Amino acid sequence: MSSIYQRALGSDFGRLHPQIQRRFGFSSADGIAAIGAGTMDAIWHGAPYTVPFLYLGAWRRIMLPEQARDVPFRIDNYAYLDDFGRETVTWIRRFKTRKARRFDAYMIYSARRGKVVDYLGTHQHLAVDIDLSVDKGGGLRLKSGAQLFYEGPVAFSFPLLFSGVADVHEWYDEEARRFRIEVVVHNRTWGPLFGYRGSFDIEWRTVGAGGVPDDVKPLRLERRE
Repeated sequence: MSSIYQRALGSDFGRLHPQIQRRFGFSSADGIAAIGAGTMDAIWHGAPYTVPFLYLGAWRRIMLPEQARDVPFRIDNYAYLDDFGRETVTWIRRFKTRKARRFDAYMIYSARRGKVVDYLGTHQHLAVDIDLSVDKGGGLRLKSGAQLFYEGPVAFSFPLLFSGVADVHEWYDEEARRFRIEVVVHNRTWGPLFGYRGSFDIEWRTVGAGGVPDDVKPLRLERRE
């Protein structure tokens, strides 16, 4: 079974650095997980007026309101089939700031939309289109696009005036032999909202008979894409 990133990138997947291919090339059929651990050199946020908005997002684990340096970091990437039978990859990011923070996301490949869709937060209220591309060094870029809000029977296009557009860049540093990541989230009206940058190593784990741990799964599933 191809990974959701292979499906989205098609032949361009072969242009990724071999380590990035391995990191983004596994699926639920492989029975493995990529657990990253490292340090974020910096976590930052935008102007003071953005902070209340960031704290609101942190309540559902979709934003970071802190500023800090040299922050211990962990990312859990599990591939599994959700209750709707969709191939899903977890992006559970943990930051040991003054108050420990999590940033949760769940990615699927939507055949209807022809791209990866990222469900954000504990309750998957926001479904965000993700555009993937490969940089000249074989790194992967993920840029967010249209955003849809779902709550019960309510569904609407979430106005970007009140949300952030994310640019995630991940690559492999041959000299350091580590993965590097840089994330910038901005709003076209309010400017930069938050971001982080740093590096980490990957430990490959076998997913045991119990399957994916419950604490990395969302509290609520959203079927709509």
